[in-house]
Amino acid sequence: MNYKPLYKKFGEHVEKLRREKGYTQEELAEKAGLHRAYFWDIENGRNISIKTAYNISRALGVSLSELFNF
Repeated sequence: MNYKPLYKKFGEHVEKLRREKGYTQEELAEKAGLHRAYFWDIENGRNISIKTAYNISRALGVSLSELFNF
């Protein structure tokens, strides 16, 4: 079985949505009120808080449930 942690899948999905919307990491990090380096960590599988996930969903213009739909 090819197991991948939830936070790794989440980071990959955030990156996919970000690219679809045409944002750079820096642009989306700013919209979400996050530091660019921290945002890079998120896309690379850092475990994050639900508050951070909510801020990212608002910055992407998607619901929190859509953000976790991967």
